[in-house]
Amino acid sequence: MISIADTLISDDLLQTKFVCDLSACKGACCVEGDSGAPLEEAELSILDDIYEEVKPYMVQAGIEVVEKNGKYNVDSDGDFVTPLVNNKECAYVYYDDKGVTKCAFEKAYLDKKISFQKPVSCHLFPVRLTKYTSFTAVNIQSLEICSAAFVCGNKLKVPVYQFLKAPLIRKFGNDWFEALDAVAKEK
Repeated sequence: MISIADTLISDDLLQTKFVCDLSACKGACCVEGDSGAPLEEAELSILDDIYEEVKPYMVQAGIEVVEKNGKYNVDSDGDFVTPLVNNKECAYVYYDDKGVTKCAFEKAYLDKKISFQKPVSCHLFPVRLTKYTSFTAVNIQSLEICSAAFVCGNKLKVPVYQFLKAPLIRKFGNDWFEALDAVAKEK
């Protein structure tokens, strides 16, 4: 484990290789799972504010779920999450012309309709954060749906923390990332 500021980081972030391979997984991380994508409390008002700009990018079933059940839900653990369509895919998805599941938030962001890229938990995937009283644990969630990403990462020799540089900086800041990178270079 690596300790930086108020985080404890699994060594796996430095050792495990990972590069998303959407052509192989087809965006399964937006479809598979026990509940919707985890949301930070600060993201709830953002979802409220940007929904109308994101809505044109969503599939009809997602729009119906959001308009019936709300822009976010509380899961069985008491955490805020994105709503799901038929207990499966995130309500905020769309499908590209190759059948790949993609994020409506990110599409609206790339089209410069909103300044919010996507929930930080989605941006960080497969890294998951667990908040405790005095620290946040930073771990990799290793799932079968990402097996092609682990193969691709090994082939390209890209550690998870390097692949996720932008979202890690988004969440923890540049100084935190530079400290993690310095530890990685020492190992």
